Amino acid sequence: MLYAKVVLGLPVDGPFDYLVPAGLEGKMRIGARVWVNFRNKKEVAYVTGLTARTKIKNIKEISSLIDIIPAIDDGMMSLCSGLAEYYCCSLGEAIETALPEGLRKGKEVLSPVASASGGSLAMTKTNDPAVAGGMPVFVRGQDRMPVYLKYIKEALASGRSAIILFSDIREAEEARGRIARDSGAEVFSVFRKQPGELEIWQSIRGLSSCVVVGTRSGIFAPVNNLGLVIIDREQDQVYKQEQAPHYHARQAALMRSRICGAKLVLGGTVPSLESFFLFREGKLQVEDLPSQSLYPAVQVIDNRRLAYADRKSKPVISKFLSDAIFKVLSDKGKVLVFIERKGFATSAFCHNCGAPLKCPRCSINLVFHFDEDKLRCHHCNFKMDVPKICPSCNSGYIKYSGLGTEKLESELARMFPQARIGIIGEGDAELGSADIFVSTSVVLKHRNLKFDLTGVISIDNSLNRVDFRAAEKAFSLLTELAGRSARMVIQSANAGHYCFRALVKNDQGLFLQEELRQRKQLNFPPYKHMILLKLRSASLSKVKDASAGLFEKLGSIKSASVKLLSLNPSQPAKLRGNFYYQILMRASRAEKAARFLRPYLKDGSFSGVIVTVDVDPVI
Repeated sequence: MLYAKVVLGLPVDGPFDYLVPAGLEGKMRIGARVWVNFRNKKEVAYVTGLTARTKIKNIKEISSLIDIIPAIDDGMMSLCSGLAEYYCCSLGEAIETALPEGLRKGKEVLSPVASASGGSLAMTKTNDPAVAGGMPVFVRGQDRMPVYLKYIKEALASGRSAIILFSDIREAEEARGRIARDSGAEVFSVFRKQPGELEIWQSIRGLSSCVVVGTRSGIFAPVNNLGLVIIDREQDQVYKQEQAPHYHARQAALMRSRICGAKLVLGGTVPSLESFFLFREGKLQVEDLPSQSLYPAVQVIDNRRLAYADRKSKPVISKFLSDAIFKVLSDKGKVLVFIERKGFATSAFCHNCGAPLKCPRCSINLVFHFDEDKLRCHHCNFKMDVPKICPSCNSGYIKYSGLGTEKLESELARMFPQARIGIIGEGDAELGSADIFVSTSVVLKHRNLKFDLTGVISIDNSLNRVDFRAAEKAFSLLTELAGRSARMVIQSANAGHYCFRALVKNDQGLFLQEELRQRKQLNFPPYKHMILLKLRSASLSKVKDASAGLFEKLGSIKSASVKLLSLNPSQPAKLRGNFYYQILMRASRAEKAARFLRPYLKDGSFSGVIVTVDVDPVI
C-alpha cells in the first residue's frame, strides 16, 4: 500500500494522508497535483510526500492524478516550504501563491520540452558549490539598466536563466523590449491575471534558459537553471503582498537565489534599511554608478519661520516657492509640484454639525474629486454624488478641507494664469503638454520626465505617519524626485529633520546611519522582526472578542524570543465591509515567531473571524 501526504491551498496545516489507488502507485510523484475529497468537497491538493505507512483509519482515496510530470519541482517545493515557515502560512497557501490560476483550479498542462540529454528539464535546487550565487549586490544610481543587461548577458552566456522584477507593469514592459533587443534572448512577461498566464508558464518551463521580466509574482516563474535574480527599486513597498500569505518578493528572491545558487542583484537610488543593514554586516556589496547629471540644489523652507502674513494666511505655495516657479517659467523651463494626495479635497463635512462624510464600507473619509463631481473612497472604490443636504442634520451646506492634486492644480492656475498646468496620472505624459505639472508618486513611473524645478508640498503628512518606516519612505521618495530635477524646494514644518539634512548635503549615509541608530534603540526592524496578527470579521463584536481572547492567551505564555506589544483596532478600523483588529508582536527571528504562533492559531476558536499573520509588515 502507498500513501500520499498532501496539502491544500487553505489556511490549514497539513499534510493529510490519502491512499494512492493501485493503478497510480507507479505514477505518483512528490510535487504532483491530485484531486481529493476534502471536507466533502472536491479540491486540488499537492503531494508533499509518499509513505508506506499511515496512522489514519478509514483513510480516503485520492480521486485522480492531474500531473504526470509534477507541477512543483524540488527547488520550488523548497522555496514554498521556506516561505511557509517564515511567513507563518500553510504550505498549501505558499504553493498556490507560486502557481498561476489555471493550475490552482486543476487545469492539465502539457509536458515540458525534453532537454538535449533526453531528460525533462527541472528548476531544481543545487548542491554544487561551483554554481553558488555569491554575495548579493546592490546597484545604486539612476541609470541601472546597462548594469542589469551586463549581468543578464553573463547569465545567458553560461546557459542559465534570469528573473528581473520591477515595481510597475509599465516599467517591466519597457524593460522587456530593451532586454530582448540587447540580449537576443527569449524574454517573457510575468504578472498576475495576465492574458495567457498558464500558456506562458508552460513555455517558460519548457526552455533550458530564458529571461523573465515581471512584477512581484514573477519571482515564482518556473525558469530552469536559474542563475540571476534582479529586483529593481527594491525599497518599494509594492513588493510586499497585501493578501495572505504576506510575502515580500525581496525575501523570496533571497531564499530562491540560495536554493538555486543564483546571483541576487538589488537596485535603486537608495537602499532599503534592510539592505543597508546587510551592507553594514558585510553581507551585501554596493556598486555605485556614476551620476549622469549634477545633484540638484535642495532647499528646505521652514513653514514655522515664514513672514507673519504668510503664517497667518497659510498659503498652499509659499512666496519663496512661488518666486522660484515664476523664474523657471520666465526661462521657459518645466516645473513639477509634488503632493502625495489625489483628488480636490481630502475630506467633506457638514458646515453645521461637523459630521464627516465617510465611506459606508470603510471607516475613512471620502475624497472629493472635482473633475467628476463625486465623493470617492480610495480603498474600495465606492463613489457617490455629493449630497445636497447633510445626512446627519439635514443642513444644506457641505464644506471641504484638505489638499489634493486637483485643488493644487486650481491654486496654481490662479497664481500663474498664463501657464499651462496638467496633472500627471498613469497614462502617457509629455513635457510639451504643460509648463507646470502636478503629481503624486506616480510621476516616478515616467522615467523620461525631467524638471527644472520640483516643489514638494505637504511632505509632513508622509513623514509624520504612525509608521516606523515613515522617514525611510519619505527619504527614498524625495531622493528619487531629486534625481529628476535641477532644483528642489521642500516646504515643511520640520525643516531640521535628518531626512532633509541628508538631502541637502546629498549624504545618504547621514540618513541611513541615523535611521539605523533609532531603529536599534527601539528594537525595530532590521534588528528585530515585527509580526502583525490581523483579525477581521463582518461582526464588530466577534472580532473584538476574538482578538481580546487571543491577546490574553498569547500574553500568558512567556517566551524570550517573542514579545507581545499591543492590541488595537486597525487603521482604518473598517475596510470593505469588515471590521479589523490587530495584535502587534516583536520577535528575534521570524521563524521562531511562526513556531510560537502556530499552536494558538490552530487550536483557537475563531468562528466567523479570519486570522492572518503579517511578518515584517510595511504598515
